[in-house]
Amino acid sequence: MSDLLNHFLPRLDFDSYGDFYAHFTLNIPDHFNFAYHVVDYLAEKRPLDPALVWCDEGGAEAVFSFADLKRLSDQGANVFRAAGIGKGDRVMLILKRRHEYWPVLLALHKLGAVAIPATHLLTTKDIIYRCGAADISGIVCVDDEQVMLHVDQAEFRMRNAASGEVFLRYKAFVRSVRTPGDADIAARASAALRAAFTAEEASPEKSPAGLCPWMDFSALLQGASAAFTRSAEPNSNDDTMLLYFTSGTTGMPKMVHHNFAYPLGHIVTAKYWLNVQPGGLHLTVADTGWAKAAWGKIYGQWICGSAVFVYDYDHFVPAVMLEIISKHRVTSFCAPPTIYRFFIKEDLSRYDFSALKYCAVAGEPLNPEIYEQFLNATGIKLRECYGQTELTVTLCTYPWLEPKPGSMGKPSPGYDIDLLREDGSSCDMGEEGQIVVRTDKRKPAGMFGGYYRDEGLTASVWHDGIYYTGDMAWRDEDGYYWFVGRADDVIKSSGYRIGPFEVESALLEHPAVLECAVTGVPDPDRGTVVKATVIPAKGWVPSEELKLELQNHVKKTTAPYKYPRIVEFAAELPKTISGKIRRVQIREEDGEGGVS
Repeated sequence: MSDLLNHFLPRLDFDSYGDFYAHFTLNIPDHFNFAYHVVDYLAEKRPLDPALVWCDEGGAEAVFSFADLKRLSDQGANVFRAAGIGKGDRVMLILKRRHEYWPVLLALHKLGAVAIPATHLLTTKDIIYRCGAADISGIVCVDDEQVMLHVDQAEFRMRNAASGEVFLRYKAFVRSVRTPGDADIAARASAALRAAFTAEEASPEKSPAGLCPWMDFSALLQGASAAFTRSAEPNSNDDTMLLYFTSGTTGMPKMVHHNFAYPLGHIVTAKYWLNVQPGGLHLTVADTGWAKAAWGKIYGQWICGSAVFVYDYDHFVPAVMLEIISKHRVTSFCAPPTIYRFFIKEDLSRYDFSALKYCAVAGEPLNPEIYEQFLNATGIKLRECYGQTELTVTLCTYPWLEPKPGSMGKPSPGYDIDLLREDGSSCDMGEEGQIVVRTDKRKPAGMFGGYYRDEGLTASVWHDGIYYTGDMAWRDEDGYYWFVGRADDVIKSSGYRIGPFEVESALLEHPAVLECAVTGVPDPDRGTVVKATVIPAKGWVPSEELKLELQNHVKKTTAPYKYPRIVEFAAELPKTISGKIRRVQIREEDGEGGVS
């Protein structure tokens, strides 16, 4: 696939990390559209090459070539066009890991519409907020009655709150391979909506009649023409292509918007971090509702010539995923540390990893013990990276660098990274500061265009040519960066600055700890002390003896002053909808913890 890469990269190979950082450049054509310039191009040049290899936990399997995806996306674009969806319209996609996500997304790209990937975990309130904030025109979702109920409830409540004003113009569902002939899905969704009404909602003046009808997208797709005519008005590179609602640990979700050139920023992601290979098969563990799917399940992988592998599951079973990787001969793999944490508890010698050449990790710092155990079992060095929904791969352990477990690596080409003190001056080696991206001289390819419809929020984090990530780190003598925590999560105790991730990493090395969160709580003598909220692993019973054992373990694993003076056991941790631990909620419940 180097013929396609050569369209965008003047140079593909580099001698060292320094050579890569200094000389990597990217050609971005005018009016770039991934669906046309990549998928349709490959459908013409390599029509039978596999693009998407899909299976689910029920045993269903499917393989889609680039020719298949061109045909399906053309049909999907015709379905949307017939429904009045066009350039600039915003459509939310709640499609889990269903294979329909890919042609539906490409169809929206071809129309110049704005795709808003979303998780199936959204509640009615979440959908109402998103529809209002982004003026969403349509929703395409899975044929899950609970998801469809939430969509209906959201539309109903929005309409009645605005005295009958129409919000959604299009609602459609895709059929599961398990229920291809079920004609009553929409009817059941409507019945569920009525059953869920309160007495007030069900009053005659607030009848659910008149809601936008559900359309069977799967059936419409099958019946649509594959002859699609591209609009005479092409998108510009600056037009919005994707909107992600990213949920922080405080406040309402922010709307991150990316333009049509965004996919090209993920060439670095796929080729130089994930190290996908032409003719290979890459698996990134992510639901399509999260930005990680854009990183690892479509753009960079196809540009670099690798097929994308999708395992569609509702329940993560480590042994099953390992068997899937082995059976389908996955060549490159990416997952958060939690997945690897479960993997190393399995007997990895039972699986055939002969096809697996490269593994990557992101989402939180990697525990050195996990790194070593996985390396011993597979011979593969896990390579970490750091980025945000707002960015692409920002810091990374690239192929020329020797991994340091727990380190994010070094800056990506195009990213001018600095660490700043609170007064705005640059930090010295070993000194903790906030990670910033300097954009006064250049803006990295794939960096977001700001927060949609919120200039004030954008200006609060991106001003004077500097984007403030809100994340704290330090840099060692070799130029590697080490994550400390969110700026609001750093604990100041007795004059020390303590990052929660380091303490959490130490705790997670103990077999009694399944999950944990480290925060600060007020203390009359020290100002703040470290607290660990711990979910015990199966077979471990909370006790005073176990608290002392965990405290002593941390003292031996990291600097003794960082040990948690308070250990509290819990059944679960408060989290955002995207799974991030809400340390702010724990602090609020403890009286704010003195964190500044």
